[in-house]
Amino acid sequence: MRKFIACLGLVLLMSSPSLSASAAESRADARFRAIYSREWDWRQAELAGEIDEDSRESVADRLPRLDPASQQARLDYWLKVMAELEAIKPASLSAEGKVNYAIYRDQIRVLIASQQFRDYEKPLNSDTAFWSNLAGGAREPFETVHDYERYIAQLGQFPRYFDEQIANMEAGLARGFTPPRVTLEGRDASIAAVSEAPSLEANPFYTPFKSMPASIPAEEQARLKAAGAEAIKQFVVPAHAKLLVFMRERYLPGARVELGAEGFPDGKAYYQSKIHEFTTLDLTADQIHQIGLAEVDRIHQQMLLVMKETGFNGEFADFLHFLRTDPQFYAKTPDELLMRAAWIAKRFDAKASTYFGYLPRARFAIIPVPPEIAPYYTSGRGGPGVYLVNTYNLPSRPLYNLTALTLHESAPGHAFQMPIALEHTDQPEFRQKVYISAYGEGWALYCEKLGLEMGMYETPYDRFGMLTYQMWRAARLVVDTGIHSKGWTRKQAQDFLHDNTALADHEILTEVDRYIAWPGQALSYYLGQMTIEKARAKSEKALGPKFSLKAFHDTVLEMGSVPMPVLEARIDRFIAEGGKGPYPDLE
Repeated sequence: MRKFIACLGLVLLMSSPSLSASAAESRADARFRAIYSREWDWRQAELAGEIDEDSRESVADRLPRLDPASQQARLDYWLKVMAELEAIKPASLSAEGKVNYAIYRDQIRVLIASQQFRDYEKPLNSDTAFWSNLAGGAREPFETVHDYERYIAQLGQFPRYFDEQIANMEAGLARGFTPPRVTLEGRDASIAAVSEAPSLEANPFYTPFKSMPASIPAEEQARLKAAGAEAIKQFVVPAHAKLLVFMRERYLPGARVELGAEGFPDGKAYYQSKIHEFTTLDLTADQIHQIGLAEVDRIHQQMLLVMKETGFNGEFADFLHFLRTDPQFYAKTPDELLMRAAWIAKRFDAKASTYFGYLPRARFAIIPVPPEIAPYYTSGRGGPGVYLVNTYNLPSRPLYNLTALTLHESAPGHAFQMPIALEHTDQPEFRQKVYISAYGEGWALYCEKLGLEMGMYETPYDRFGMLTYQMWRAARLVVDTGIHSKGWTRKQAQDFLHDNTALADHEILTEVDRYIAWPGQALSYYLGQMTIEKARAKSEKALGPKFSLKAFHDTVLEMGSVPMPVLEARIDRFIAEGGKGPYPDLE
């Protein structure tokens, strides 16, 4: 009887066009899933230990191999994966499969380009480097004996890993592929903070041992502390000492003087690849430059209106000088700045359920930027579990910018969006854990502007701060393309920000150096925000009274981190479905 039923089912399957199509669709999805699952597992094993959004484990027992053979093997593997993807017809995939395919194929395209241009020969920029990433990972809390043992094993690989990084930097040096020298001045201090730490307790890599979980018995704690101290002494400090000599005697003196990325080997193609990587759009540098100039003019008019609202009598330049120098706009102590940031974040908590249906389960801490990197670090940075606030040089940290900064870096920006992506465990990990700058930064910048609707800006000065942050990101379109495609000098870029924004001069210095040393990244913010705003305007017009802002926000955030064309296509479907969000019970 069972055999008969099974045969009947097979006949029905073969005779029904709809069922046959469904089976073919399932085969295509299964084939695609096999490709990305295999590659993702390989990627995690291959890159284990690097601190980034793609990491599967908080503590790895090793660091990746970076020698030329390993780099070539990665390129060959991703080229093979791309060939496998090209053999799949996207039309044969399910609706969700088509979305996943578009996201994943773009990821592989970016990985291939990075290998082909040998980005690994330039593993640093003005505020981030491979050694500071490792130090940042050392500040993550560990929970178990196993975590500590894996961490100690990782420390043992520092000499080999640093030697391979140095060899790659030597290769980059030989072909003129380095950050410009001017953007690296003083950055050796973060290496010296490890190699010349005055005590074991002062070494950043000893941080996990200073406060260990009470669940670990005292004798185990003592054993782990001793093993960690020995690993730091034997492996970590010597590796940093060798790197420090290399940086001071070889790399910094030999780094390129020219600023623009188009001056690199095959520079025009390299910069265009970075434009795509960070914006996910196929715009040219000239197109982006013109968009930036138009947006700078538009925002400037809005800033003039808010300036008048404050009652200030004088020219725009005088108002900027007033904002940069009047003590009323600056915290007196680091704690005051941190507490103001915390208060702003809590004010958003009271409004969250009005604007979002799905709220992340994860919370975040507000902590100061570590002192060894603070002088060259951005004003703040957020992500899962943390909102870093830079308390260095308080006269350069205006309070009128703090609301916009907090909305961007904490909630509903990065420390809100990233945990939501991680909580969507029904999606492939390459959607949960890979960070696409145009999406993430575009969303966070959109959140700054959303603060107007949420009533987060309490004074005209706060609103001017929001506009100066909007201007800052629009000006980035001009500055980044100006530096890397049009021969702008460092001073031209600094002057452009000084004349158009109320950013403090110290922040202008560190930001311009970041754009110089990290081509294309600065383009992601404003172009990403423009895409989200256009999608919202399109939804509001098409749906009219059916439009729900909660449903729109939930739809955008439910996707994870995606390229802009994928987001636009999803919002078109959102409109076609009548504005129904992914969580109707929460709206």
